[in-house]
Amino acid sequence: MNVQIRADQASFIPPEAFVRMADLPPPPRLTNLPSRVGLFVGRTQVLARLDEALAGPGGAVVQAVHGLGGIGKSTLAAHWAVTRGATRYCPVWWITADSAAGIDAGLAKLATALQPALSNVLPLDALKEQALQWLASHDGWLIVLDNVDNPADVQPLLARAPHGRFLITSRRATGWHRLATPVALDVLDHPEAVELLTGILTHGGERDLTGAGELCTELGGLPLAIEQAGGYMTQAGISPREYLELLAGHPGVMYRDRAEGIDPARTIARVWHMTLDRLADDPLPGRILRILAWYAPDDIPRALIGHLVSGPELISAVGRLAAHSMITVKGDTLAVHRLVGAVARTPDPDDPHRRPEDIAEAREQAATALTRALPDRKEFGLWPVWRMLLPHVDAVIHEAEPQPGSALHLLMKEALLLRITLDAVAGKIEDRQRALSESVRDLGEDNPDTLAARDALAYGYEYVGEWDHSIPLHERNLQARLRLLGPDHPDTVRSRRDLTDARRWPQTYASLPRSTKQLLDIHHKIPGTTDDEQ
Repeated sequence: MNVQIRADQASFIPPEAFVRMADLPPPPRLTNLPSRVGLFVGRTQVLARLDEALAGPGGAVVQAVHGLGGIGKSTLAAHWAVTRGATRYCPVWWITADSAAGIDAGLAKLATALQPALSNVLPLDALKEQALQWLASHDGWLIVLDNVDNPADVQPLLARAPHGRFLITSRRATGWHRLATPVALDVLDHPEAVELLTGILTHGGERDLTGAGELCTELGGLPLAIEQAGGYMTQAGISPREYLELLAGHPGVMYRDRAEGIDPARTIARVWHMTLDRLADDPLPGRILRILAWYAPDDIPRALIGHLVSGPELISAVGRLAAHSMITVKGDTLAVHRLVGAVARTPDPDDPHRRPEDIAEAREQAATALTRALPDRKEFGLWPVWRMLLPHVDAVIHEAEPQPGSALHLLMKEALLLRITLDAVAGKIEDRQRALSESVRDLGEDNPDTLAARDALAYGYEYVGEWDHSIPLHERNLQARLRLLGPDHPDTVRSRRDLTDARRWPQTYASLPRSTKQLLDIHHKIPGTTDDEQ
């Protein structure tokens, strides 16, 4: 690019300002990174991965660290850039890249840092072009692009600068396949979460840490939530146990409040509010998130939201939530971070994404979907579906006070009746195996107590859907009772019926309703079915 400078300005510009960007060496140790990046814990594997990737030879290396808002992407990037990048590269330049305009402004500042004499001479577009020319003609530099909202915004920069290193952070989990190597960032392990919280609380001296581990569990190992809680506790002079009590009694306030001096945007409620704002052009993603928030955090069958809209619309909405790291897609199941769920189901009249009436409606819809999905309690073969859905049932009905006749009320009744049924066959497989072994050893193979113990083990296998283990046990008991009691004895008749039911169930799998079959497929691959049936 030819730099155009007015004649009346030329006498005030030093000669070095006219050096071509390709010939301009970087000033020593040029960086705009923070001198301190705050308390940092864990992340050993991700740091090692960045070490290996960004230190390698070759052309441009682009790593995109992505994850849920508040999971610590920017903190990780800053830590790596300060502790590793600043000793290997020059310049090391941090750009807030949440928009194309932000990227342009960051490049313009880089240009003036490289060639200060032009800072008051060239317009922003010209300064940006100067920076691009310098990056294109040099190597050995590192650019950190923080909080990229749209991968397309960084594509022109990556195309113009083929020799350096880029470290990108983004909430976007998708869109990187032609631009960068994605690096997923997860929550902190529990010991690391406790270490972070302890470090914050004890920074000024010893503190009461009672309940620190429980609080970190409640916050799901999310660094921003831990930092928000730690700052609040430090300012208020309260313990983690006391903060937990406040969180239980006043969740809406605690998700929003922060210590004095902390950016209001750096609270978990505000961070996720901004993410949902980006999805607000379509109300379906927010509606889905509010419904998912009422279920248990993990292993949520897609079938529980399949009634909302037709297939393509649903797939698109789920995909958008996953792309912005608000949910995780795991094949036929979905997962929502426990704190995302907690915030999404906490009413806030001032937040359009969490209006009380919308949250109440979402809970009723979640209960309706579960009520429709739950099979007949008397159909023994469908107990695996119940077993898989029970955590979600428990989550939806927790502390509920439903109106009689509502879906939530019906779900609570069904759950109570099921637990009464389950109590009749309670006991772990291992306990039943041990009971059978001890009975065979002490009483012999043909003792009635041994046969009863074998029946109990077979029923236990059927409860968890392991029909291939239950059928041989029923066969063995039937042969024993035929030999000992004859074909017409009530125990023999019952044994024959048990075996028939056990053999019948896998064979009738293909005739089940599609929604029920989907739920069973998620829980367990039913023996005796073909791949086509699956």
